[in-house]
Amino acid sequence: MAIIHPLATVHPGAKLAADVEIGPYCFVDDNVEIGEGCKLLPHSTIFPYVRMGRFCNVFPGAVVGAIPQDLKFAGEVSWVEIGDRVNIRECATINRGTAASGKGVTRVGSDTLIMSYVHVAHDCNVGSHCILVSFVGLAGETDVDDWAIIGGGTKVHQFSKIGAHAMVGSQCLVNKDIPPYSMCGRTPICYAGVNLVGLRRRGFDSDRIRTIKDIYDVLYYQGYNFSDAMIRVEAGFPESEERDTILNFIRNSKRGIVRAGSKPSLDD
Repeated sequence: MAIIHPLATVHPGAKLAADVEIGPYCFVDDNVEIGEGCKLLPHSTIFPYVRMGRFCNVFPGAVVGAIPQDLKFAGEVSWVEIGDRVNIRECATINRGTAASGKGVTRVGSDTLIMSYVHVAHDCNVGSHCILVSFVGLAGETDVDDWAIIGGGTKVHQFSKIGAHAMVGSQCLVNKDIPPYSMCGRTPICYAGVNLVGLRRRGFDSDRIRTIKDIYDVLYYQGYNFSDAMIRVEAGFPESEERDTILNFIRNSKRGIVRAGSKPSLDD
């Protein structure tokens, strides 16, 4: 049976795994499912239509499942889905989806860290192993792919996409898509190189990193527009996961990817 502090408020319709711990002054509403090993610390709030996986921690002041801050929302049933081993730190907010988007669900993948005061808006899709540093704000329908890191205070425009293994600097304004494996920052935001440290930490060898860098050199620094550069990349580089991930990301970008900054070296 779940361990519920007597000063917590838990709706009888909530479905809690046997070892869930709910601290004092927590609020858990109806239509909530919380998996094994989860801990809700004091003063955290879980509103209706939230599914949470296993071994998650929700810290004081965090609010998961509030209705979206979206004028298209008409009171419909929509969801927040949280993966396993997700840490939602102090005063972070994760809003439900909106049916008008065609999605109706906001998702956060497993092993992701949502730091303090982060806002994840309606219908966002945050992947696994991501880090959203304190005061990041994701506007509605933003996609953040696996292993991406977004620096503190950065604000992301609605419908934007941040690619896998990308790193975005702090205090940035993201109004274009951030391509995978890249490091982007500055004002206005631009491509600043390959995320070398992140890729090395995740086991990418020198050859794979060199391929990624060479592809981005063609895309950004050889004077071609993106359409022509993509043709040259497809013709000039053998098929690989990295090549195809980059090309598919750019082809599917609706907002367009960020432009180039000054050319970095491999050691930057």
